[in-house]
Amino acid sequence: MTSVLTPTTSDDLSDAIADAARSGTRLAIAGGGSKTEIGKPSNAVRLDMRGFAGIIDYDPPELVLTVGAGTPLSEVESLVAAHGQMLAFEPWDHGPLFGKPAGAATIGGVVAARVAGSGRLTRGGARDHLLRFEAISGKGERFVGGAKVVKNVTGYDLPKLMAGSWGRLAAMTQLTLKVLPRPRASATMVIYGLSPVRAHAAMARAMSSHAEVSAAAHIPKVSGAERSTTALCIQGFEPSVAARCALLIDVLRDHGTLHTLPAAEAESFWRAVREVTPLASSKTLWRIDVAPSTGPAIVDAFESLGARWLFDWAGGLIWLAFDGDAGRVRPAAERAGGHAMLVRAPEAMRTVVPAHHPRVPAVAALEFRVRRAFDPHGIFETGRFLDESNAD
Repeated sequence: MTSVLTPTTSDDLSDAIADAARSGTRLAIAGGGSKTEIGKPSNAVRLDMRGFAGIIDYDPPELVLTVGAGTPLSEVESLVAAHGQMLAFEPWDHGPLFGKPAGAATIGGVVAARVAGSGRLTRGGARDHLLRFEAISGKGERFVGGAKVVKNVTGYDLPKLMAGSWGRLAAMTQLTLKVLPRPRASATMVIYGLSPVRAHAAMARAMSSHAEVSAAAHIPKVSGAERSTTALCIQGFEPSVAARCALLIDVLRDHGTLHTLPAAEAESFWRAVREVTPLASSKTLWRIDVAPSTGPAIVDAFESLGARWLFDWAGGLIWLAFDGDAGRVRPAAERAGGHAMLVRAPEAMRTVVPAHHPRVPAVAALEFRVRRAFDPHGIFETGRFLDESNAD
């Protein structure tokens, strides 16, 4: 069998999956390949979904977009931007994390990996905006989940299950997404020089205020930077943005002096947070999801070990660049009530350290049963995530 399959129709895809099930061949579902370096390297046959590309239906007044799963993310974003709209969960291309140019990511890939940017803090993630999908299961059978109108969704909420499934349940061929109007105005206000504890306090105060902050992040003092930067993004109609920025100055008067970033600098800052560029030189990169209040203690402990880091989602997301003992990271996340994902690491580490945070036995067993309901022969179990001991 060839090492790459490139179906372009649902019938071709169904036949390819059915053939793999009969022969016991493992298939690795992939789009542009921007995240293939996450997890253990696999020699499974690549199931290239880029043949399912194109805009199928777009109704700007209804804020609903239907596209092929293999459509480049950049193409989708350009289309909705031309109509003054946006993908609410702000997905982004992982290519730069691995030293690759941006542009390869597909819409199906970012939804399957549940990729979201800084705006997820207030607008939700991919699972909150995926209305409907079409897919081929591990049985080679076509099925549909969800509906193009939110109020018509009944029964099991399969879109929420598929968002974040990492290609382990089925091969999505088509997605329907809810889009949102792009904000008419945006302002980024920053406080310089805050410690992790003070940055968390400032972000928490801002998020609990009536300023309706859209995003909050903190980049500590790193190589090439004179001081740390704590940033708050305010979006909406221009008069509202101006009023809420004024309110924020008053709300945070005890936390430091607020400065407004020029538009170009603001765009550069949020791109750096999204693509984690301040930590680009580290071989090993972890993504830690925790309660924001626990973030300062975690980064304080790892800074003493030589780690670098940044906060997104008001401190609820920690990007940790730590080339030391991997065995320290997940226990620290667990003590804080969170979990850690290994995003970037040398191949030797990825072959022994699972990418996803290990589940407790009851949850792992439930996930296994769900995967087998969609993929009874385990053809999408490629060994990538090191948690498939019962896959055969």
